[in-house]
Amino acid sequence: MGGSRNLLTFFLFGFTTLLALFPTLSISADTLTTSQFLRTNQTLLSPNAIFELGFFSYTNSTWYLGTWYKTIHDRDRTVVWVANRDAPLENSTGFLKIGDKGNLVIIDQSQKIVWSMNQTTTTNNNNPVLQLLDSGNLVLKEANENDPAKFLWQSFDYPTDTLLPGMKLGWNFDTGVEKHITSWRVTNQDPSSGDFSFKLDYRGLPEIFLWNKNQRIYRSGPWNGERFSGVPEMQPVTDSIKFTFFVGQHEVYYTFSIGNQSLFSRLSVSPVGELQRLTWIQSSQLWNKFWYAPKDQCDNYRECGPYGVCDTNASPVCQCVRGFRPKNRQAWNLRDGSDGCVRNTELGCGSDGFLHVENVKLPETTTVFVNRSMGLVECGDLCRRNCSCTAYANIEIANGGSGCVMWVGELLDVRRYAREGKICMSD
Repeated sequence: MGGSRNLLTFFLFGFTTLLALFPTLSISADTLTTSQFLRTNQTLLSPNAIFELGFFSYTNSTWYLGTWYKTIHDRDRTVVWVANRDAPLENSTGFLKIGDKGNLVIIDQSQKIVWSMNQTTTTNNNNPVLQLLDSGNLVLKEANENDPAKFLWQSFDYPTDTLLPGMKLGWNFDTGVEKHITSWRVTNQDPSSGDFSFKLDYRGLPEIFLWNKNQRIYRSGPWNGERFSGVPEMQPVTDSIKFTFFVGQHEVYYTFSIGNQSLFSRLSVSPVGELQRLTWIQSSQLWNKFWYAPKDQCDNYRECGPYGVCDTNASPVCQCVRGFRPKNRQAWNLRDGSDGCVRNTELGCGSDGFLHVENVKLPETTTVFVNRSMGLVECGDLCRRNCSCTAYANIEIANGGSGCVMWVGELLDVRRYAREGKICMSD
């Protein structure tokens, strides 16, 4: 009996000492207050235990604060957001807290700030708290504030490599803030910023580009009212996933939502430069690659050059539109179509007509003329009166088509599909 008492005393003493070194969170599981720290052995859990926030490490020499799925038990933890991806803690002695000025900070063992949220909150915040929502959004807000428009800060404004339902990818013109996703350096090893990014270009008719450092490697095509014209796999409703593209005076963005709460889907950029739409398959316990890009030669940016059309069902894949010929015949015969095509004869302004081309990804639209209230007939009349106009099309395809987009230069990065958009090109 005496031995048992001593053993019990030892464990109680050890437990008390451990609590002193690493105090547990005496808070609701999803919230951190100004008087509390989140240490590397502690986590926050969203209200319905869908997401978890905490520190993680792959090497024990670098520690990151991130959010991952809690309800998905995949072999490798699926991290969807990282706060300090380019400023890790160097060991496990550190913590997250709400600073004196109401900002989020990560503190290392020497009490040095290694990361902080890159905005300053107003000084009249009475009771700010940090909360992890079931959407995966980490928000800093007043304790009783539930209006997203009044949040002091949110992680959804600073995506890493993943776009979750409700996240926006695009631009806020009032604040000048751009939201894009950037790959990890190495999957499940190094979450620091990689070489590949997916960014929206709002000029002309907005579309999204995949970048390898400073080089564009893939283009989504413009939004046609139902999907991106370069992504025919996107359907208006696909397994309860709804896609939205908004263009307004104050912002332009792409986002998506999920009606089925048991469905998990995300858009991410991989470290090898692949844009992926991933959906969790519960029965097989894995992430299914529902769609990805670039997936073939014709997805490569400007594969066939000016006035070239890429068609994976043709041989060679690069074809010139009618009335054009390869600019560099030797390279063309060697299956290099990057120089594109040139006209067989000079354009006769006023005498030449337009060729009706269907089932194509519309040419690059960063420098086009756009009028959303104009119909196709009026658009064509305007194009014919402009000797620099090379093509025109509807912006949206629903209900017979609407809006006007007009090209006044070279037509670039066109590819043919079994079914997609329509365009009228000068021949």
